Parts: sequence; C-alpha cells; structure tokens
Amino acid sequence: MGLGRYLLRKFLWYLGALLVALLLNFFLPRLIPGNPVDALVGRLSQGGAGSDQLQAMHTQYVKEFGLDKPMWQQFFIYLGNLAKGDLGTSFMQYPASVNKLVGDALPFSVALQLPAILFGWLIGNLLGAIAAFKGGWFDKGAFVGSLFLSSMPYYCLAILLLFGLAVWYPMFPQGRAYSLGLTPEFSFTFLNDAISYWWLPFLSLVLIFIGGQAVGMRSMAIYELGSDYVNYGRGLGMKDSQMVRYIFRNAMLPQITGLALSIGGLVGGALITELVFNYPGMGSLLFGAISSNDYPVIQAITLIITVTVLMANFAVEVLYGFIDPRIKATQGGDKS
Repeated sequence: MGLGRYLLRKFLWYLGALLVALLLNFFLPRLIPGNPVDALVGRLSQGGAGSDQLQAMHTQYVKEFGLDKPMWQQFFIYLGNLAKGDLGTSFMQYPASVNKLVGDALPFSVALQLPAILFGWLIGNLLGAIAAFKGGWFDKGAFVGSLFLSSMPYYCLAILLLFGLAVWYPMFPQGRAYSLGLTPEFSFTFLNDAISYWWLPFLSLVLIFIGGQAVGMRSMAIYELGSDYVNYGRGLGMKDSQMVRYIFRNAMLPQITGLALSIGGLVGGALITELVFNYPGMGSLLFGAISSNDYPVIQAITLIITVTVLMANFAVEVLYGFIDPRIKATQGGDKS
C-alpha cells in the first residue's frame, strides 16, 4: 500500500505537469513576433495576385485557421482536436496535415537517435565501470578520452565528421537521409541506401553519449567503491564478485535516470545534428516550423517532446520504486 501511494502521488504530479505543459504549449508559440498568415499570403503574392484577391485570401486563411476567434476559444478548440487525435493543419505547408508531417519525420529521428542512445548508454556505462574497477593506466586513458568526447558539442563533432569522412575523405555520403529519386518505403533497396547515409549522424551522436555516460558511471562507481558499506563488507570477508554487484547496482541508479531523459528527449534532441546532415527528422521539422511561425507544427512537436519526457520520468519513478530499497523503506515507514 505504501508503494501504491507513492506511485499515485507521482502520477498526480506528472498529470498536473502535463496540464501546465498544455497551456504553455499553446500560448508560447503565439508570443513569437509575426503573423503566420501574413507570411503565407506574402508567399502566395509572388504569383502576381491583386490586392483585393490577397485580402480575400488573408481573410479566408484567418477564418480557416481559427485565428479570428478569441485566444481562450482557440485553446479549447485545440484541446478538442487533441482529444480526437487531430494535430491540425500546417500553416506554411497548407493543406498538409500535421499528423502526416510528424508521421513522415518521426521514424527518421527514432531510427537515428534510439540506437545511438542505447548503444552509447551500454558501452559508456561498461567502459566507466571497468575504468573505475581496474584503475591505473586504463582508468586514466578512458577518463581523458571520455571527458574529451563529453565536453565536445555534438554538432561540432557532426561538422568534423561530415568534413573529414564525407568531404575530405569521401567514405560516406554528404548529408541527407537517402539518395535523390528514392521514396521512403520498407524495402531492401531503400534501407540499404538509407543505412549509408545513417552512419555519420549516428557516429556523431553515439560517441558523445559514450563519453558522457562513461564519465558519469566512473564517478559514481568510484564514490561507491569508497563508501562505508563497501569497507564494512570487505572487513567481513565478502568476495569481490559479490561486492561488485552491490556497488554497480547503486551506481546505476543515476544512469537509469539519464537513460530515461535521453529517450524522452530523443524527438527533438538532435536538432542541430539533423540540420548539419540535412536529415529529415523531427529536429529539422521543428526548426522550419519555428522559422515560419507554423503554430500547429510547433505545438505538435513540443507536445510530443513533453509527453515523452514526462512518460520517461514517470517510468523511472516506477522503476525506482521497485529496485531502490531506500524508497521501499521510506514507504514502509510511512505505513507504520
């Protein structure tokens, strides 16, 4: 019952955070200077339409997008559309559906970032744990290399890799996600082509993840190795294999939080990397939407980011409730 109350409190907290995020998600894009309908009509005016025709188009788009209604009424329309799973219509790519734009971009971001996060987390934590346990020259070399990688902005590494391995020594294609003339589809031909474009942005992300995770895991493991319970256990004659299991279980707790946050933020986490490689993911879509004040697209992507981050954090809270004995003890104390 104590654990159940703990999880219920966490669920209500995250539900409240989601409601606040919905408010901010709707109102903040509308604080960006500029009117998207003016930009849309201005782009259409390049075709040589007259002023009366442009005014009629402006009035039509303002009405169609609901911008002629009060802000509070627009907000409730937005909530109603969300309840039906409708993310709206893009202003700048009218009449394209935001659902379709997100559906086209999301697989590219997930295919790029999810493997980078998982491989970076596994390899980085393994490297950090071995470095802390072995010490000596291996620890020094692993620490310096990991610190160098973790300190480098991921977009700088992306630019260096793009120049070095695609321009100066052309081992990989220069940007994009697939060759011109191909259409994204689940076929061997497309996947074989896309994987050649995937390697460079993947490497630019996974190397940074490995460095950051290795530094964090090494620090936590060294802290645990010097803690009182380790010295006490060794004094009782416990085997190193048994002590290592306790040490790295405790050291992994902050790393699990980092993994959840990385997965939760993968939708927009590689925005500049996608821009460097001209990769058609969610980051590129979000950047284009912000540049053109495309409210529906901005709202959709930021909402997806918010929901995934909240879900990832809540999953960590649930996991901690089961694997962290300190939380179990606390909730048991509340019960008594």
